[in-house]
Amino acid sequence: MATVSRDLPERPHLDVPKREARSLLKDWRANLPEALDRIRKRHPRFRDASDASISAGKFLLNDAQLVVAREYGFSNWAELKQRINARMVAGLLLAAIRNDDRETVVRLLRASPDLLHLPLWSGNWGPPMSHAANLGRLEIIKAIAPLGARDHQHAFDRALLQGKLECARWLHEQGARLTPGIVMGSCETLNPAGLGFLADLGAPFSDDKGNRLAPLALVLETYGRNPPGKHAVLEIFSRQGYAFPDSPMMAFHRGDLDRLRSFLRQDPGLIGQRFSSVEIYPPELGCAKDGRSGMHWTPIDGTTLLHLAIDFDEEDIFELLLDHGADVNARANVDAQGFGGHTPLYNAVVSHGKHQGSMARKLLERGASTTVRVSLRKFLDWCETPGWHEARDVTPAEWGRTFPEKGWVNAEALRLVESNNPANSPTRSRADKCQG
Repeated sequence: MATVSRDLPERPHLDVPKREARSLLKDWRANLPEALDRIRKRHPRFRDASDASISAGKFLLNDAQLVVAREYGFSNWAELKQRINARMVAGLLLAAIRNDDRETVVRLLRASPDLLHLPLWSGNWGPPMSHAANLGRLEIIKAIAPLGARDHQHAFDRALLQGKLECARWLHEQGARLTPGIVMGSCETLNPAGLGFLADLGAPFSDDKGNRLAPLALVLETYGRNPPGKHAVLEIFSRQGYAFPDSPMMAFHRGDLDRLRSFLRQDPGLIGQRFSSVEIYPPELGCAKDGRSGMHWTPIDGTTLLHLAIDFDEEDIFELLLDHGADVNARANVDAQGFGGHTPLYNAVVSHGKHQGSMARKLLERGASTTVRVSLRKFLDWCETPGWHEARDVTPAEWGRTFPEKGWVNAEALRLVESNNPANSPTRSRADKCQG
């Protein structure tokens, strides 16, 4: 027979294993074979015992509790009970911090001081004080610190990453240091408030290894899509003495509409130019040289400025390009394996930002095709098993419907594309699943 083994649910309650222990005791009294097998597998006193020996032996409620605790992976009932109580308290702590309930936070931590040093939700968000810093709960931070919290530096990092400057300022006054790499969080989230705060304090602009270009590369390559924040962050880098190339792509990254207009006047062919990955993410600014820089969703290698404006959620640049006659059906380059050739509508359907729905509407109003078919592949490194997702001979709607990570599919853009071509059918798609 199979040995019972299980994990605690996300929000466990002690009543559940108590009920399971009573049920096991009842089944032992009924001499059920499955119960006898569970006892033999988990109770050290009955290891290798026969069914008859287990049935005739002494087996009390505390014995049943031991079996159930071991089925959950704990050495004894007390350990299981402690873990469940800790999880329950952690859940209450999370709620209290989110609700800015200082008194409840203090009461819970005084009753369970071990939770001061354990992540409440994830390692990134950290223990209670760091969790409060993420949310800008300064009074809770001030109340937790005297209780013995030791995560001042992590809380400082998280406050900066989230732009909670009041919290960051207080934590810095309490001893949090301006270590190399401290600017990376604000660069990742395109947070000019946090980065400007650090610049004013004289923080080093480098990663933890002292690489001065790493923060700049992170700004260009990050998953974040916040154009105003990105433009402001790049201005801070400029004030820190970073030199940027005077190029159309850098004008694009900086959101410099006047400079981009000037480039378009000087070179009318720029509107249809295809840009490679290394042109989008310049190695001279710290980006990787292998063409695999940046976080994006629909491929952008070999695409036009219109494709890129959609991917980077640059609404003003998108409008500028349409005003200059950008081709809404412009095809991306096709690689040696036959992948590519997609139009801007594909980028609107699978993307990450706020404006891709309205962008899709404007593309359709200007005649964007919903029946075009291409083959695409995208390396998905956020899957449990990273690998290539391949979609062959798909329309924009099919690209969206079959994309493995539904969180990156813009529902509004997909609905608009489908409503403009009811003939699109899911059966036409032959997209493979994300595979290792």
